[in-house]
Amino acid sequence: MRASDIRNTFIKYFKEKEHLYLTPSNLVNYNDPELMFTNAGMNQLKKIFLGQDRIQDSRLVNSQPCLRISGKHNDIEEVGVDMYHHTLFEMLGNWSLNDYFKKEAIEWAWELLTEVYKLDKKDLYVTVFGGDENDRTSKDIETYDIWRRIIEEDHILFFSKKDNFWEMGERGPCGPCTEIHIDIRSDEEKKKIKGAKLVNTGHPEVIELWNIVFMQYERLDDKTLKQLNEKFVDTGMGFERLCMVLQNKKSTYDTDIFSAYMQMLTHLCAHKYNNSNDNEDIAFRVISDHIRTIILCLGEGLVPSNIKEGYVLRMLIRRAQKYGYMYLGFREPFLHNFISIVAEQFKDIKPIADDIKSEIETILKKEENGFLKVINNGRKKVEKLIENHKAANVLSLNGEDVFKLKDTYGLPVEITELILKEHGMTYDKEAYQEKVARIRH
Repeated sequence: MRASDIRNTFIKYFKEKEHLYLTPSNLVNYNDPELMFTNAGMNQLKKIFLGQDRIQDSRLVNSQPCLRISGKHNDIEEVGVDMYHHTLFEMLGNWSLNDYFKKEAIEWAWELLTEVYKLDKKDLYVTVFGGDENDRTSKDIETYDIWRRIIEEDHILFFSKKDNFWEMGERGPCGPCTEIHIDIRSDEEKKKIKGAKLVNTGHPEVIELWNIVFMQYERLDDKTLKQLNEKFVDTGMGFERLCMVLQNKKSTYDTDIFSAYMQMLTHLCAHKYNNSNDNEDIAFRVISDHIRTIILCLGEGLVPSNIKEGYVLRMLIRRAQKYGYMYLGFREPFLHNFISIVAEQFKDIKPIADDIKSEIETILKKEENGFLKVINNGRKKVEKLIENHKAANVLSLNGEDVFKLKDTYGLPVEITELILKEHGMTYDKEAYQEKVARIRH
């Protein structure tokens, strides 16, 4: 199945279960002081969960683009390094607003995965909330009993609050959850060790697919839990991961979601993506991930700046550009080449108006040129230091100089390191890290 078909199948399934389509909310979350960006499909329903808004429709479904780049949920350090983390991802979700609860949510999820998408039942494992003493919450036996009638008991696993109690932030609606995981290892690997032992261990081929949250509580300022007046179901399934599984890939970056980005990068630079852990391939993944976030945020009217949401956007632009500069040989602005690709991919759920595209291009080119100027100025300062050190027969910069290059002139330490490597030099990394630690504290 193509990615668009996979998304449409999910939405169609729940529409047939009398769910109304919910228009996705903006990525930039200006209306909630707890969150800079939308990090889950339920964000726009928060006031309903808290009893502050009336329920208009009790069953909802959509695919919500989400960002995990700030606050409690932040995956940016894993992006590009592994094969399935993203800053921006789509969350396929269905909601019950004081309508159905655990039984229907679980049974429908199972039916969709195994009867509609045809996933092999023996490869699926489920996790259940095991209770938490500090929160005075008990083991979720009700959910366990529902699963026992559906799946073999050795495929049902209890986990702690860390893995099976979902909270969107430090305060707000929350609740125990049950997750569906899948084992996509080879048959040979499955014989060596059971998938049950690898759930929630970070194994790249035993991964979470769907999180079904039973929204029963509100987390208060004093960290205690308050029972909500009504009960809600809030589910989220990672669209990119589901596509990876259904398209029989080992990486979300190998799905048709990212193929156009990889092809464009190959066209623009002298490298080809080989799905490895080489720096060039990591750069392909980082850029392909970040550019979706960058262009969708620009499409909403967010502009790069040095404060709050604008700072995060500027950081992502520079991070993508840095990887392109260091590993793919880009010395001119290149991110604007992806505007049409992003617009085409999200036209059904997050359309970008044609008259905004030229504005996005102008902003991107200006921002990229600004960072290139920072890099070029910093490079001159590094090369001057290299010249002076070599004259004194010293082949390593001290940590203070490298810190100053970053702190005063904005040159990323990775680019300083790259320039030094070109000249057969290094720097005192330990002293640099000590300086960074002192500033942070």
